[in-house]
Order: sequence, then C-alpha cells, then structure tokens
Amino acid sequence: MSDVKDSIKIVAKDTIALVEFDLPGEKINKFSTPVMKHFKDILIELKSSSYKAVVFVSRKSNIFIAGADIEEIRVKSTPAEFQAAVDGGQEVMNLVEDLPMPTIAAIHGACVGGGCEMVMACDYRYASDDRSTKIGLPETKLGIIPGFGGCVRLPRIVGLQAALDIILAGKTVPAKKARKIGLVDEVMSSEILEFEALKFAKELASKNAGKRFKVFKAKNFMGKVLESALGRKLVFKKAKEALMKKSKGHYPALLEALKVIKKTYKMTDRSKAMKIEAKGFVAVAPGQISKNLVNLFFLTEKNKKMTGLPGDQKIPFHKIQKLVVLGAGTMGGGIAQLAADKGIVTRMKDLSHDAIQKGFQAAYGIWNKKYKRRRLTKMDLNDRKKNLTGGIDDSGLKTADLIVEAIVENMGIKKKVIADIASKTNANCIMATNTSSLSVNEMAEAHPRPENFVGLHYFNPVDKMPLIEVIRGEKTSDKTTAAAFAFAKKMGKIPVVVKDGPGFLVNRLLLPWMSEALFMFEQGADIKKVDRAFTHKFGTPMGPFRLMDEVGLDVCVKVLKIFKQAFGARMEVSKLLEITEKSDRLGRKNKKGFYKYNEKGFDDGVDESIYAEYGLSSPSHPFTDEECIDRGILAMVNEASRAFIEDQIVESAEDVDLAMIMGTGFPPFRGGLLKYADTRGLAEIVTRLGELHQKYGLRFEASKSLVDLAHSKGSFYEYKHKNANVG
Repeated sequence: MSDVKDSIKIVAKDTIALVEFDLPGEKINKFSTPVMKHFKDILIELKSSSYKAVVFVSRKSNIFIAGADIEEIRVKSTPAEFQAAVDGGQEVMNLVEDLPMPTIAAIHGACVGGGCEMVMACDYRYASDDRSTKIGLPETKLGIIPGFGGCVRLPRIVGLQAALDIILAGKTVPAKKARKIGLVDEVMSSEILEFEALKFAKELASKNAGKRFKVFKAKNFMGKVLESALGRKLVFKKAKEALMKKSKGHYPALLEALKVIKKTYKMTDRSKAMKIEAKGFVAVAPGQISKNLVNLFFLTEKNKKMTGLPGDQKIPFHKIQKLVVLGAGTMGGGIAQLAADKGIVTRMKDLSHDAIQKGFQAAYGIWNKKYKRRRLTKMDLNDRKKNLTGGIDDSGLKTADLIVEAIVENMGIKKKVIADIASKTNANCIMATNTSSLSVNEMAEAHPRPENFVGLHYFNPVDKMPLIEVIRGEKTSDKTTAAAFAFAKKMGKIPVVVKDGPGFLVNRLLLPWMSEALFMFEQGADIKKVDRAFTHKFGTPMGPFRLMDEVGLDVCVKVLKIFKQAFGARMEVSKLLEITEKSDRLGRKNKKGFYKYNEKGFDDGVDESIYAEYGLSSPSHPFTDEECIDRGILAMVNEASRAFIEDQIVESAEDVDLAMIMGTGFPPFRGGLLKYADTRGLAEIVTRLGELHQKYGLRFEASKSLVDLAHSKGSFYEYKHKNANVG
C-alpha cells in the first residue's frame, strides 16, 4: 500500500477546502488506526486554516467510508486496547464537530459505522440518490455498539425512535429514507452531488455563516408526546421488551446500546456523554460474543471472494445468463423468481398451464409486496417481470446456460426427466438438481455429460434463506462447480461446496437433533419445554419439534429412514418414528403436527392430544434444560466431526459453521456449531458424550475423529485435511 498520507488530502477550491478520501491500494475507504491518525492531522491543519467551509468527499466508486477496520477489532482482546481505540475515535470525530467553519459531507456510496459517525459530526449532509448510497450503524451486528459518538449524535439528529430503530437493528438506510428521518439534508443525483455541495459551501462562506448544531424537533403531536420525559420512559421500556423478546438476552451489545442511549439522550455535556458511550463500548467489545460475530463477518466476506474450487483456484467458465427451471411449485417457482429478480432471463417449465400460473402468482406476489413497501420502483417491477416467462413446451432449452430441476423427490422420475431434458440442451448447458436428500451421483448417471451435472440445494423459503449447498458429484467438473458457485453468489446467496452424501451437510447435521427430540418425547419430554430450552437458553430460532413441523413430519420420516439405511446401527431411531410415519400429522402444511395451527396457519400452541395418540401419558419432563440442549447439540457436533473430518464432506470448519448459520439459523452469537465446540472444549464434549452414551446408548458414542482431535488438544478450526478431496 502507498503511504497512508495519500489517503486523505485537502484540495483548495478558493475559500473552500475539499477534503478527499481515497485509501491507496484498497477498494474501500476505512478508518484504520493509521488513517485516523492522518485524518487527525488533516483536521488540526483545517482548524488553524483560513478556509471558510469544508466539503468531505470520497474518490472511491460507490463507497464513502465503510467504517472502522474490522481486522483491528478482531485482533484486539483487552479492555485497555479497546479503550484506547474508542478514545482515539471519539477525539477525531469531536475535532470534526469542533472545526470553526461549516462542514458538509457529500455522501455517495456506503457510509456506515465510523463513516456514518463522521458525517454526523458534520454540520450538513448531502447524499446521492444512487442505490449504492446506504447510511447507518451496523455495529450491533458485530456484537459492539457505535463508539465514535454514534449513540450520542444519532438520537440528537433524528430523534429517539428513529435512532433506536437504526442502532438496535444494525440498520443502514437509503438516502431518501435518511432524508425523511432527518439524517441527511438533501438528496440528489450523484452527477451533481459534489457540485451542489461546493455551491452550498460557497454560499455559506459568502455569508460568513457559522456552525449549525442540529437538534431533532418532533413535528406532530404524537412525536412530541414520545419525546417528552414520560414518553421517553415508555419508548425505552417498550424497546427493552422488544429486544428481550427477539434476542432472549443473548446479544449484550443490544442492551448496552439501549442503556447508553438512555443515559446520554438530552445530555448537554458532550464529554460526559462520550465517556458513557466509551464505557459501554469497552463493556462488550472484548467479549466472546463479539469475537464470534466478527469472525462470522469475516467468513461471509471471505465467501464473497471464493471460487468454489480447492485453494480458490480461478478458471474460465461459461457465465449463466439464461435459466430454465423445471417445476413451478414452491421451490421451482421460488428459484425462478429469485433468478429473474437478479436479472437472469428465466423460464419456468411444468406439465400444466395451471402450475405455470401458480408459479407466476407466487413470483408476482413477492415483487408486488416489495413494490408496496417502496423497495422497488414501477420500472424495477416491470423489468423483473420481463425476465420471467413460462410454459409447458421445450422453448428455451437449446439456448439455456443452466437448467435447474425442482420436480418431485423421486429418484426414478428425476432420472427419467434428466435424461430427456439433457438430450434437448446444448453441449455447454449445466444441469442442476434441487434435492434435499437424493444422491447427486446417482442422478448424474442419467445425464449423457455427467461433468455438467451438479446439485444446487436451495432452502425454503427461497427468497429469504441465504444458503445454497453446491453439491459436487464424483464426475462434476471444475468448470461446472465454479459456474454454479458464481451463479449462487449472483443470486445474492452464500454458497458452500459439499460432497454428495446422505443429507449432504446441513440436513445430515440437523437430523440427529430432530431424531433425539423424538427419543426425548418417547421418554416423557414436554414438547414446549424442550423447544423453549433451545430457543431461550441456547438461542436457536426454533426448537426441534417446531422445526419438524416446519419441515414436514413426512419429510423427516423419509430422511431419517435414508439415514438409518446409510449409517446403520449408530443411527438409532425412536420407536415413535413408525407411529409418525402412519400418522396423518404432517406439521404446518396440514395444520396438524406437534403444534396446532389456526386457519391462517399461525401457531395455536402445542397439540396436547398428540401425547395420547403416541401412547404416552402426560409429560413428566425428567430433563433439565442443559440435558435437552446437550442431547441435541452434541449429537450434531459428533455428526459434524464425522462429516467434516472422516467423510470430508466439506473443506473446512468454516464451511460447516457458515452453512449451519445461514441454512438453519444456528445462533450467530455462538459463532457456529464447530466454533461453539472449540470454545466449549473438545475434551469436555467427549467426556459429556461418554456420559450420554452410558445413559442413552450407542448413538452418543463419540466419533473416532472427535476423540482423536480432543486427545491431540486440537480444534476443529485448526484442523486441515491432509488429502483434501472436496471439490
């Protein structure tokens, strides 16, 4: 990298100082420690200069300032290190606020974290109306709080409610929303942004205008009530209740941010307010939860740069521009909608016009909802609809770059369709199957060019779930894998490459958890108490009984039987599986499972009649929360060790954790399944599995790989395959 002194420079525009941010050798501007020191020098120079106004701009494409250097947060560990960092950041932002002349931030592109805190220290904020312009404070998503003045300045500028909405959700908002809440003063085209900011600066200079200290004032009666002393008390009370309901107290940064804002709102002593904010920052930044969330940030950023091939090698491949989806049902229609949404020319093919129509209705329903919420313009809406066509004939097959098969989960039918469709495509066309349990290798046998065949396992609902498992078969080529991986990223998803095998990765790890829930049910467990132990104590988005209802009890039975056949004696199944198979209970889809559902499909509580139906008495629930959690989570850890180390289903522990967080909602604050195991300690886990093995049987016998890793005092995150064959 060039000298950091090149990162920020003053360009004189008569009596106006144009301050340009342009970090050499980087795609983004970020406030690393060296950059902050240089910025401090620039501000000291401006303070004693004769300039009459200052305009801050970025020379990066679609980036203003992307915040602090997250790598520095990752390597810091002690409260003293974080205290020094936050003190230094606050000092610099206070220097911006204290410049003797008016300051204007001309914001184009991402302006988040420390970048947002910097522009809030300016007197005025202009922003471009470009889609890339997003302004906000995402710190709580990293397990920290805004520490460079964000908790103090944002509520002062936009009011309590809007500030809490942004800070507690870790939100960024587009320019128009920022103007609506008062975070920016003007919004305009990026082409004229700098010109207008300079023009305004010259007007201020010509008038010898002084500083502006903007303070939020409610515009309507209800706003004034909520900003009153009594109203603020109610706002904070409701905000805390909502946080606890959503986070179950597992994210301390959220509660710390709320506490800091409550203490500092309306405080006139800036120095005192900043010290309170710094104390709050230091209270959460060194903790394990922050470390886990920061690690997750780096995992997702790393994923964006990956190619899907071993060693992230780069090879040329055919880019996917035209897609045909076979099947316009829930999954097929969802896949088609998402692809069309991302600009891919997409065609749905099904056996009937009625099925195609339902596919269109599902896709249009998603887009129309976004349009009503003003997330799409009328032009955006029409453009997306133009990308999507459908029919029962073979149109589009010859020119398709990718065909995704999303038909019924039946191997015989799938192989027949694959063979038929492959005969009608061009030699470069990739075919992918969207399957949750069937063998990709076996399906590839039906394709005349198996090197062009791959699995793309989407998760339901397609438009919301971020993960795609890219299943590489034994004969799948590097080009096909790389193209499928790139396509998944273009869809806005996080792809993880996995080998073919029962359940692939995510379902293979989930099934032992759900299977163990059936054993607990058989042994007298209370359905609600088991699910609550996982959601409230461990932090999963839902418990195993709720998850079985969501997946479908028929699907769970089918996959458990596949696992039993694949893994033999160690994959024990409860005797209740047979009852479940014969039952008419399917879960949410027929409004009858472990839970009851009303006519609109909403939860109506545990269906108490299920105990008698399964031949069980009223639940005695002889388990502690800790035992419920260990039986479920450690069963997954044990299976993950086999899948990762013994079967090499994936390349790294990071792949396991990214897949589990993005595909199942495994608690992000725990860092992922294997990060949780490493943090808890593998030796302790092996010991605990031994206790469960003695008490409950073979299914809890610790895997050889887990025992070996624990005895060597190793960790999943340190483990590397000696002869990697993933991909």
